[in-house]
Amino acid sequence: MEEEEEEEEEGLNCRAQAQLQGKVLFFTVCAAGIGGTFQYGYNISIINAPTTYIQRFINETWLERTGASLDSGVILLVWSFIVSIYSLGGLAGALIAGPMAIKLGRKTSLLLNNAFVIIAAVFSGFSRMAKSFEMIMLGRFFTGINAGVSMNIQPMYLGESAPKKVRGAVTLTSASFTALGLVLGQVVGIRELLGGEESWPLLLASNVVPGLIQLMTLPWLPESPRYLLIDRGDKESCICALQKLRGNDDLSSELEEMQAEQAAIKGQRAKRPWELFQNPAVRRQLITIIVLSSAMQLCGNDSMYFYASYVFQEAGIPYEKIQYLIIGTGCCELITAVTCNIIIERAGRRLLILGGYSLMAVWAIIFMVALSQQSRISWMPYLSMACIFAYILSFGIGPAGVTGVLPTEIFDQMSRPAAYMICGSLLWSNLFAVGMAFPFIVEGLAHFCYLPFFTVCVCTALYVSFFLPETKGKTFLEISKEFSKRNFKTQTREKFWKGPEEIKSTML
Repeated sequence: MEEEEEEEEEGLNCRAQAQLQGKVLFFTVCAAGIGGTFQYGYNISIINAPTTYIQRFINETWLERTGASLDSGVILLVWSFIVSIYSLGGLAGALIAGPMAIKLGRKTSLLLNNAFVIIAAVFSGFSRMAKSFEMIMLGRFFTGINAGVSMNIQPMYLGESAPKKVRGAVTLTSASFTALGLVLGQVVGIRELLGGEESWPLLLASNVVPGLIQLMTLPWLPESPRYLLIDRGDKESCICALQKLRGNDDLSSELEEMQAEQAAIKGQRAKRPWELFQNPAVRRQLITIIVLSSAMQLCGNDSMYFYASYVFQEAGIPYEKIQYLIIGTGCCELITAVTCNIIIERAGRRLLILGGYSLMAVWAIIFMVALSQQSRISWMPYLSMACIFAYILSFGIGPAGVTGVLPTEIFDQMSRPAAYMICGSLLWSNLFAVGMAFPFIVEGLAHFCYLPFFTVCVCTALYVSFFLPETKGKTFLEISKEFSKRNFKTQTREKFWKGPEEIKSTML
């Protein structure tokens, strides 16, 4: 009887520990996400609702200063700059994220990153009171810096903190929080809430709330165990962080794997972005993140949001109801992001990215055909509307989230921050380029404006199909070794085709 009672007590303790482990990891994910990638989605969507009011504010402010009204073209130019400067801030944030992650740690970097959003909220919130549209520009720039830092460091922090069996799902929550921010930004921005003429400064400043929530919650949660052991060499703190995240489970195998990675990169320092381009040992990994990070913006998913209002109007949807349908587009991305979280450890990374871009290519063709026939066939606007939702759903299946998971998995600890800097720089640069070029693409190609995006989707799907290995269920060291074989296999082939004199000069 006593033995049975002891076994039962042990079983209860194990279940309690498992629940505690799940709770700590869950709270870590939520605390990192609410002040992290949530801000990216939220700040993309809240700027759309007050467009007319801010443009009017720009003109009234200029009229009060100079006594002359601005031309409509100049107002549009200033407004475009307010929108686009967010991308420039994001690029700046991506460039400083790597050094922050290395010197300050993942968790501390996320906490300090909230300073940018607090500054942004002050500028935007008091812009009308100060009668300065320049303060909105500054606010958007600092908001972009915040988003650029968090989009790089959050997946890195979560990927290094999660156990191998759920690493993909945990890291992918970055995409779920982006989609959640997008939807909540659309909801808060409706005219009945903060999207009205009197409340738009409060809407732009509302991004301070998620930042304050993170500042109150994240300090109580552990730092990345890998950062503590491999970067700082602090084994005791690493074990303490692991115990918080895993409970009292056997940590020996995970600790051994970290120590093996630590031994493999012993004596190395954190790499800089340009050093990755010079290192043949990470050639295939580098090409992979360049292709996928560029495709994420060049696929035209964000442009679908631009087209949404036009297509909904053509379908006969009343203007005042369109804002609610646009919320539906954000909900599509949220649904697929959460679904992707559930299936990523079963389906794998490669299949989700390949399937996502393949489906997007199909929907791009149908969308272009539907646009070309929209004025001739009465039901074509509804097909166009269906294509918008289908394109966004397909993007959410894999490309939206898995792209952010891969740099964590395919680069070692010393190369990971630099890899994320490259990813972030490409993401924000391409977002800015597509935003500026899209009106000219529409003007030049008309109904076939999605032809360039279709080409990007097809080429990316082909690259993934032929060159991207599956990383599901593998340790960081196993993934690194697999890519190492591929990189040096390429070098062996190159040496095989060299002549005797070329081989001799290489050896010298």
